[in-house]
Amino acid sequence: MENTLKHRYNIYLQVTLFGTLHCSILLAIAIAAAAFAWLGRRGIVPVKPLAWTLGLALALNELVWWLYRYSREGVHIANLPLQLCDAAVWLSILACLTGASLVVEFAYFAGLAGAGMALLTPNLLSPWPTYPAIYFFLAHGGIVVCMAALVYGGARKFSPLSVWRAFGLLLVYAALVGFIDRLSGANFMFLLRKPDAASPLDQMGAWPWYLLAGAAAGLALFWLLWLPVRLLPAAAERPVELHH
Repeated sequence: MENTLKHRYNIYLQVTLFGTLHCSILLAIAIAAAAFAWLGRRGIVPVKPLAWTLGLALALNELVWWLYRYSREGVHIANLPLQLCDAAVWLSILACLTGASLVVEFAYFAGLAGAGMALLTPNLLSPWPTYPAIYFFLAHGGIVVCMAALVYGGARKFSPLSVWRAFGLLLVYAALVGFIDRLSGANFMFLLRKPDAASPLDQMGAWPWYLLAGAAAGLALFWLLWLPVRLLPAAAERPVELHH
């Protein structure tokens, strides 16, 4: 009996930062993103149905998660979907379904920056392979895959102004979330305190200085994300609009 219990316990794993499991998941997401971008860019799969399919799959994944979580926890201020990546999921869905330029910009820059950091330093609610842990990687990886297919596969073009627009929207969203944090005592976007799990914020000083350093790092990430669409001429010469 004791051996059986140990066996059952041992199937659950902590996702060690940059351990074999973590790196394998990151590699799988990167391969999926590159594959869908390649299929769209080569015209093997038309970008519009590809984006719709990925967007609807991401929406379904999010709705299933909401049903699972709120049926168990109930709805209260601390578990509202107000984290940046929560917003980025729905922005990515909206971007895939509409192709609206401003939505695509914000979803691309804020989504990839936020999801990328979350994937590199995962803050999991439970060990692998429980559903919350699987959902975490599906949702954040889904943002990466959707944006890669839509932007790189769809050959979207962004100007330098796009970076500033997206960053401005991010600051507005952070200000609104920060107001909610102050009123409720919640810690969405880690604006009141750092996450319990290891994160880049650990190297950015105490509150509130890590907020300023984090904003500067976010802007730097936005500019780095702008480079691929700036430096690949083929991606800038064949823009694809999904909306009518």
